[in-house]
Amino acid sequence: MQTNLRGRDFIGDTDWTREEIETALDVAFDLKRMRALNLPHAYLRDKVLAMLFFFTSTRTRGSFEAGMAQLGGHAAFIESQTTQISHGDTAKEIGEIYGRYFDGIAIRQCDWNFGNKYLREVAAASRSPVLNMQCDVYHPFQILADLMTIMEKKGKDLRRKKIAVSWAYAASYVKPISVPQSLIIQMSRFGMDVVLAHPPEYKLMPHLLQEAQDNAKRYGGSFSITHDMDEAFTDADVVYPKSWGCLLTTEDGKQAAEIAKKYTNWITDDRRMALAKDDAIYMHCLPADRNIEVTDSVIDGPQSVVYDEAENRLHAQKAIMALTMS
Repeated sequence: MQTNLRGRDFIGDTDWTREEIETALDVAFDLKRMRALNLPHAYLRDKVLAMLFFFTSTRTRGSFEAGMAQLGGHAAFIESQTTQISHGDTAKEIGEIYGRYFDGIAIRQCDWNFGNKYLREVAAASRSPVLNMQCDVYHPFQILADLMTIMEKKGKDLRRKKIAVSWAYAASYVKPISVPQSLIIQMSRFGMDVVLAHPPEYKLMPHLLQEAQDNAKRYGGSFSITHDMDEAFTDADVVYPKSWGCLLTTEDGKQAAEIAKKYTNWITDDRRMALAKDDAIYMHCLPADRNIEVTDSVIDGPQSVVYDEAENRLHAQKAIMALTMS
């Protein structure tokens, strides 16, 4: 267990070592037990978190606000379009000033080729820790909650458990690639057999693919890529299909929509779930495009753990806040 995490940023999945992630998970499980037993755990009394959103949110905002209140502190919701941030406040200015007002700065900025750079610029200027509520490259809190959920369902030793991280069709909007990227990086650090499935146009960042491959070698799992969704699902212990944009192929929205139309059959239905192990779990970070990405029978079915997964966002985020902001 690591005990030197005060003041640390949490921006990329590998900013923290595996041992440090295991510390965060230990704390998250403890905080979940405390909440279940209605035991007070105001470790951040009088602390204040700035929550800066450039991108809409349901679970992220709710879980951070509730988490700070349960830890005895306060979370301030700040929307970029209703502040001077939209009229010229720079990343350095936000870091310098909000780092003095607040005990932590949590940011969701998913703009392609900009979000992660913005977070790093704020962090470089801030005296308070910067926490990544999702950017264009990573979604570390979501994947920490996912790890927690898989451990609850499959045990804490995840070595050689197969997880299918698959693209799925969605018509709503071009979604960031941060969730699948964080998944392949973090799950490979825990020795899982990670299979990434996507149509050819929906590739992820090459350096992160290499990082997942290196993790697999180091931690005793495997990492492979397929363009066949059925192949990925076959004999999987965990399936995690969701939509993401073909941003490395094109940044043109109309062209992206035309590409997506070729793959409307990339949906998670009962037939595909039957390819996985009988006790496989279905995961999704939500919101899912129902009956487009996934059928109601799967997301509402007995193998779905999406609500436990969503709940664990609360506990995982509280753990990181307690460790970094105390």
